Amino acid sequence: MAVAAKPYSVRRFTVGEYYQLAAVGILGEDDPVELIEGEIVMKSPISSRHAACVKRLNALLTDNLQGRAIVSVQDPIRLSEHSEPEPDLALLKPREDFYSSQHPTPEDVLLVVEVAETSLKYDKEVKLPLYARHGIPEVWLLDLEGGKIEVLSEPEGEHYKSVKTLMRGDRLVLSRFSGVELAVEEIL
Repeated sequence: MAVAAKPYSVRRFTVGEYYQLAAVGILGEDDPVELIEGEIVMKSPISSRHAACVKRLNALLTDNLQGRAIVSVQDPIRLSEHSEPEPDLALLKPREDFYSSQHPTPEDVLLVVEVAETSLKYDKEVKLPLYARHGIPEVWLLDLEGGKIEVLSEPEGEHYKSVKTLMRGDRLVLSRFSGVELAVEEIL
């Protein structure tokens, strides 16, 4: 006898409820999770190659931007009441309090960087549309396995109108910061 599928619904968490789960000890401070569209999502483990890439990019951006932006590494960005991802790196508008009063919101974000080693499909299908929907102006997707960087800009709906693929030998120009150019091989 066949069993008919039952319709179900998903309980979406708000950012406030997400923080309450941490406050009462259900989620630990170091648990590798982030809130995406109301769902608590486990993040992929970070390999040494992934971590090294983030560290290199952090050093390059910090050296080249010198106070023109805040380099934020694996910190939350409050996109909405139901989404607070933790991108590998983000460039934020400078603020004297370094966002101590609240996490940055889409209006504060200049660039988001996601490093993908095992998470490429998830980043492309879930995170990029999320960032586009919330108006993040530019996203870099660093594909470690493919040895390339996708530069996405001009968000429209759930997509980016402009997508450029850069390979080793190419130069990555920071569109919002004149005179800042990075070699792809310096990053990957």
